Amino acid sequence: MPTRPQPPIARPRVLALAAATVVVALGGGAAAASPALAAAQTTGRLLVTLAPRAAAGTHAGAMRAAAASLLAAGDMRRSGAQVPQIGLVSVRPQAGTTLHALASALRRRAGVRSVEVEHRHQLRVVPNDPALSAPEAAPGTPAGTVVEWWAARLGLPAAWDITRGTGATVAVIDTGIDAGHPELGPKIDQSVDNDATPNHGPATVDENGHGTHVASLACAAGDNGVGIVGVGLDCHLLVFKSDLGDGSVARSIVQATDLKADAINMSFGTDGTQPASQVIVDAVNYAVAHDVVLVAAAADSPVEEQGDPANLLQPSGTGADIAAGRGLSVTAATASDARASFAGRGSQISLAGYGTFAETTGPNGLLGAFPGNATELESGSPGLPPLFPAEPPCGCRSPFGGDARYAELQGTSMAAPMVSASAALVKHFNPDLHAPDVIRLLKQTATRPAGATWTPELGWGIVNPAAALTAARLIDRRAPASKLTGRKTVRGARSITLRVSGTDTAPAGVLASGIAHFDIYRGTNGGAYRRLRTTSAPTLKVKVKRGSRYRFYSIAVDRAGNREPVPARSDLSTRVAR
Repeated sequence: MPTRPQPPIARPRVLALAAATVVVALGGGAAAASPALAAAQTTGRLLVTLAPRAAAGTHAGAMRAAAASLLAAGDMRRSGAQVPQIGLVSVRPQAGTTLHALASALRRRAGVRSVEVEHRHQLRVVPNDPALSAPEAAPGTPAGTVVEWWAARLGLPAAWDITRGTGATVAVIDTGIDAGHPELGPKIDQSVDNDATPNHGPATVDENGHGTHVASLACAAGDNGVGIVGVGLDCHLLVFKSDLGDGSVARSIVQATDLKADAINMSFGTDGTQPASQVIVDAVNYAVAHDVVLVAAAADSPVEEQGDPANLLQPSGTGADIAAGRGLSVTAATASDARASFAGRGSQISLAGYGTFAETTGPNGLLGAFPGNATELESGSPGLPPLFPAEPPCGCRSPFGGDARYAELQGTSMAAPMVSASAALVKHFNPDLHAPDVIRLLKQTATRPAGATWTPELGWGIVNPAAALTAARLIDRRAPASKLTGRKTVRGARSITLRVSGTDTAPAGVLASGIAHFDIYRGTNGGAYRRLRTTSAPTLKVKVKRGSRYRFYSIAVDRAGNREPVPARSDLSTRVAR
């Protein structure tokens, strides 16, 4: 990775883009509905659909006649949408009748196909950050393209409707951060200085500019009426300023892990000509063992060796195996969903994120936050070979909304934080998922051509946080719970009745699969427990012998296959007297 941090690249570029501003709103059905939508206010109306036979056909006139007959009962009145073409009659209860009572009565009436309480939908979450709506004015940009065009391409409005990312944490190991920036200051949970470079300040100062830009693409403040918004919306940052020496990087990985980061972003790397340092390997192993999602930028050259840490996360030859790898190696895509000409490719690529708009036209990169101070990127510093080689002045500062603290940069460094923030959103939304689950889910749900799987150009495709979150809502990894009850003492009985109840819970927003059945276990006269019966009924009769003692417990199993742990003690002890 000899060209990171990446200034705008001046080389021939090609664009074929007609839909850069199309908003992706995945999952219009129930599976994609957000918790906010699920809890939306009711309208006070019932939606009644009539069976065709009630109107002797489906003709609108016949349906109107059937609706009039229904309304003649007098316990309701017409209200809201009436759609005779599909047999819909919307009604409200008359005074003195509750919505529940009317619904129950209607379901018993002949000719009624269905009765539903009407709910009111909500608008998708669209933060008020101006870059989401301000037109991109760079020459050659297609009409209708907004400054933060990649938000729509990633389906972020739909993703934010599922979760705003509150509580999710992205660790950024980089050149520090401008803590005074309005996009970033409120987002920093902790900053750690692991940079031994002379004359460099604390982690809250970014002399280079790269770290501030990267952090903003992950977690720039949303809904603050300023500038841009990061992929993670309300996510927070752990900032580790590094001189990118092996020891500094290893220490930062371990510290981020100990601080419980959901994901660690590493927009840097080596050229891969030397084996990875043992301390880097050990730090990666430490993070993997502690269930952190690791994300590294691929090379900023069209090569197949991505260097470490990317090649540690997705080793050579493993990219096409969806279960292989210890993290995510991220290449860069253009707004036309093709690999950027400057980005790494090959079997070490896991996924792609957007790293540039186009190759020949449009903006010179992705707009992101930039320090208020003069930066090494702008001055064309001599760099820190081989990680930050000498570069000419980037000319990248790009004032936005009257604020000079923004810049346009392109590269795999910009693509990686999109993936890191997506991983943090998914992992925090469904905390029952482990890092390998999140990694696999991001690969499975990535945007790619129909019928395609992995390719050496974009790996499993371009990260799609909306699709990943939609899928994460349906993954139930939490075991149910149950309780078995009955009489503690019975006399002269040949059978006893046991009652079993259970609950199946899930993290907020995740859909619990529901209890499928209960396994009932019995121990007799102090003997070992044996499974007595499998049942889905709430009660069961069990034969017993007089003069015996029994112990019982239940194990609930849900429809996702999660099984309740064996309890430390029995639910019920019963003595059968003679």
